[in-house]
Amino acid sequence: MSPRTIASVLRDGVRDEVAVEEPLEIRVDGQPLAVTMRTPGHDEELALGFLYGEGLIDGPREAGLTDDLAANIVEISGPLLREVGGRRFYTTSSCGVCGKGALEEVAVHAPRLGAGPTVDRALLAALPDRLRQPTFERTGGLHATGLFSADGELLIVREDVGRHNAMDKVIGRALLDGRLPLRDAMLCVSGRLAFELVQKAVVAGAPILVGVGAPTSLAVELAVDRDLTLAGFARGDRVNVYAGAQRVRSAAA
Repeated sequence: MSPRTIASVLRDGVRDEVAVEEPLEIRVDGQPLAVTMRTPGHDEELALGFLYGEGLIDGPREAGLTDDLAANIVEISGPLLREVGGRRFYTTSSCGVCGKGALEEVAVHAPRLGAGPTVDRALLAALPDRLRQPTFERTGGLHATGLFSADGELLIVREDVGRHNAMDKVIGRALLDGRLPLRDAMLCVSGRLAFELVQKAVVAGAPILVGVGAPTSLAVELAVDRDLTLAGFARGDRVNVYAGAQRVRSAAA
């Protein structure tokens, strides 16, 4: 049965469609590790992408939804690559690093990115228009992340109420497909570019990250430090490049 991603609610006395938001608990070898608020669907990918981004796994693992609590628990086979000290993660649909106790806990343990592809500025600007977002079109309430080839072909796209969840789903799918690290690919997100999205892109090895919205200061700082090409305000035929301009042809605004 397909997951329920859209709910019907009353708005001013008439029926309207909204995106579904429900908790998902991630367990490793039966032990609870994390809870995230997400839109159901591709939950195994979400869990695997999350664990990969946290440096807890480095390859595909067996993953599956349980029959408990309306399939809001996903089981992942261990062991993990490092101990988490009994600490559990909790993330909301708006924050990918909520509950982390110190800045060093969100530090990226990944090398600087390699050369990667060189692409036209016009292609970066066009990527958001190539994202397929059918549930967003019906509800207006979801974010999307797309994985693109260097020539702009859409390879994977996922939607979720949480921008970090959409990214995790794409990375989890890429992990299962043997695409990681994403040395010759680009990631595009439908919203702003926050620190945790840059972190996830760097850990996944993606040299280029594009967003519709603005970056934060910490996102730019991390992109510069890890040599990620970070581009924001991608709309129509324009895009701003905040870091890694060496991979962008026709770099003048």
